[in-house]
Amino acid sequence: MATFKKFEDIEAWQLARELSKKVWKLTCLGTFKDDFGLKQQVNKSTGSVMDNIAEGFGRGGNKEFIHFIGISLGSLDETKSQLYRALDREHI
Repeated sequence: MATFKKFEDIEAWQLARELSKKVWKLTCLGTFKDDFGLKQQVNKSTGSVMDNIAEGFGRGGNKEFIHFIGISLGSLDETKSQLYRALDREHI
């Protein structure tokens, strides 16, 4: 198993960061930018994906890291659900 010296080296965190940037840009366009509640919620959940990976890493133990990866996956599913709502509202 790979050993990471910092959370920024974790590929999952890097991908979550990219997702967060892409979702932010998406929420600044068209009608999405005016749906303040959904815009805020989806940006928070994408941020939680990367933040929980970082927090789990920072806890220093495998058991806690795995726990926070699970929380991160939950936030990712939350993001997915919110993007379906955005699709249904024809923001995307």
